[in-house]
Formats: sequence, structure tokens, C-alpha cells
Amino acid sequence: MTTPRYWSQAVTELADRDATLAHLIRQASDTRLQRRRDAFGALARAIVGQQISTQAARSVWTRLVGCVPSFSPDTLAAADHLTLRGAGLSSQKAHYLQDLASHFATGSLAPARWRRMDDESIIEDLTRVKGIGRWTAEMFLIFHLQRPDVLPVGDLGLQKAMSVHYNRGRPMSEKKLRRLAEPWTPWRTVATWYLWRSLDP
Repeated sequence: MTTPRYWSQAVTELADRDATLAHLIRQASDTRLQRRRDAFGALARAIVGQQISTQAARSVWTRLVGCVPSFSPDTLAAADHLTLRGAGLSSQKAHYLQDLASHFATGSLAPARWRRMDDESIIEDLTRVKGIGRWTAEMFLIFHLQRPDVLPVGDLGLQKAMSVHYNRGRPMSEKKLRRLAEPWTPWRTVATWYLWRSLDP
């Protein structure tokens, strides 16, 4: 896993612009975003983690990798559906994962071309796959492609952290969230990371 090259510059600029972020960055100064290297694995993990706790997602992922030999698009696409269910996946998520695997195996999702595409184009590309919505695509932009300016306004963790640190614990609209985050451009991924970390026990 690797940390983005822009991280130090982003942290310095965000701390200069926003006193709240400066405090959060100091609190979590020993943490950095780490890249998930494998594109297929990163997307599969995101699907597994939908609507369940982080701990539950880790458990299901460990069992899934253990029951599919040489975890890859080809082996997952060919896996028995009941085997996937036995790892703790819902029937729907098992179908989603095999659809994702088929897109990779056939080349209809081609990671090499994403380097030349902007964020919104990649989101459009990914959301053609069953089970991948905007949130999952944004997590992929952050954790795999390490795009620097992603603001996942639909993410519950980001919403909670923003309400706690910028709105006295009261909910805020996505429009207000975006407006508050405007000064963080072009480092909104980094700001999001430290806001997430502020919710860690």
C-alpha cells in the first residue's frame, strides 16, 4: 500500500485554510490514506461492505477470499453461487460480485483507461455494473485511484463528521455540505479522510 504523493502538500494547505481541519489533522497526524492496489479487489471489497459494519465486512471478506481459490475475476465469475453465500454474502451481493467479475473478465471494465478519464467519467463507467452506485464508485476513486478531490456527500460518516464539527451536531443538507467544503478544493479527499478519522474510537 502507498500514500498519495500529494498528501503532505494537501495537509499543509488544508490546515492553513481551515482551523477545524487543522485540529483534526493534528489529532490523527500518524494516519495516511493507503492505496488498495488491486482494482478488482477494491471494487469487490466495496460491494461486500455495503450496508454492513466494517467489522462484519472484514469477516465476510476473509471467508470469501478463503473459499475462492486464487481470488480473481475468472475464478469468482465461475464460482458456485452457494459457495459465495456460504461466505456470508447475501444472494444479491453474490450476484453483484459475479456481475463485477464478468465485466473484468470480458474487458468491459478496463482499469488502464481510467488513468485518462476524469472522476465523473469513471463514476459513469463503474455504475453500469450491478451493485455499484455512486457511493461505491467514489470509494473506489478514493481508495484505489487516490483521486485528490472526491467529496462523497452521500456518505453517512462524512455527513456525521460534518454535522459534529461544523453544525453543532445538527444534520445539514448536501448543498450546505458542498458549500462548506468548497475551500478544501482541490484536496477534498484528504479533508474527507481526516473527518472520517475524527469519528474513530
